[in-house]
Amino acid sequence: MLLRELGRRPYAETFEAMQAFSSSRGDETPDELWLVEHPPVFTQGVAGKAEHVLLPGDIPVVQSNRGGQVTYHGPGQVVAYPLVNLKRLGIYVKEYVFRIEAAVIQTLERFGVIGFRVAGAPGIYVNLADPLNSGLPAGPRQDPFVGLGKVAALGIKVSNHCTYHGVSLNVAMDLAPYERINPCGYAGLRTVDLATLGAPTEPAAVATVLAERLMAHLGTPADP
Repeated sequence: MLLRELGRRPYAETFEAMQAFSSSRGDETPDELWLVEHPPVFTQGVAGKAEHVLLPGDIPVVQSNRGGQVTYHGPGQVVAYPLVNLKRLGIYVKEYVFRIEAAVIQTLERFGVIGFRVAGAPGIYVNLADPLNSGLPAGPRQDPFVGLGKVAALGIKVSNHCTYHGVSLNVAMDLAPYERINPCGYAGLRTVDLATLGAPTEPAAVATVLAERLMAHLGTPADP
């Protein structure tokens, strides 16, 4: 897997580049992992509903072909796009999503934060009351998001067994734009970043660890 650090790039430009790479790759094309930071933008998934975009204001809304609903990208967020041939790797989409989430959980752990999955809601969440030490919030769990904040969002596209789009991890960013949307289609869902959680907040350091973990989980094993 080749690692490409793209710096800050407009979302639409990166989206077009991912599509072009995926449509032109062959069976022997090496997988790639793109790390990027986007200027402020709201992106809608294929299932995105207009009512979840509340007050976009001066932030553009870009339609995407990834799964999921609306999310936000902006400075201080690490975005990772794995461009992976799942057939060659020998896994299916469910396993692929699990591995991406595992990489994020392991990255958070490296910085002292405990991350959780929520069934039916891709992405990674933290216990807002004690993100550095405790387990899931105590009490009734009729609402799966009670006491939790979302720190990483995931949305993917698979075409001819090859993936693009990926995962965004909030490190040290302006979280106010999330108040203009229902994040991932969930009204009232709290969105947080590592800075809010009291964890180290250098995006470059976090990106290095996330890339390491993603490549460990998604890189094709070498031939014996």
